[in-house]
Amino acid sequence: MFDQIILDGMQVMSRVGVPLRERARAQMLEISVTLDLDLKRAAVSEEIDQTVDYACVHSRVMDVARQRPRPLIETVAEDVARMLLREFKVRRVGVEVRKFILPKTRSVAVRIVRKRG
Repeated sequence: MFDQIILDGMQVMSRVGVPLRERARAQMLEISVTLDLDLKRAAVSEEIDQTVDYACVHSRVMDVARQRPRPLIETVAEDVARMLLREFKVRRVGVEVRKFILPKTRSVAVRIVRKRG
């Protein structure tokens, strides 16, 4: 088991949906990420460069989610996971993307896990 940094329930407006009319307007997505990494050095040194700056993670997740229209929330999750593994020193990432589209349903979500290498 790895140490983790968790950003839970980031809200972002994004153009997602299979029908073109659904993608025509941005809708609210909720994105949560779990970053697996070793936090021992950061805890001992209290140095930000020994961990992941979660404000930077937040900003980049928002950028990726708003980047372009996509038919599927699965693609949003994959794009976010790829970016996190490429730009941050993490071993593994979990990404959950939630949308609020179906009547009488709180939300629909996908959850993926990707690891380095």
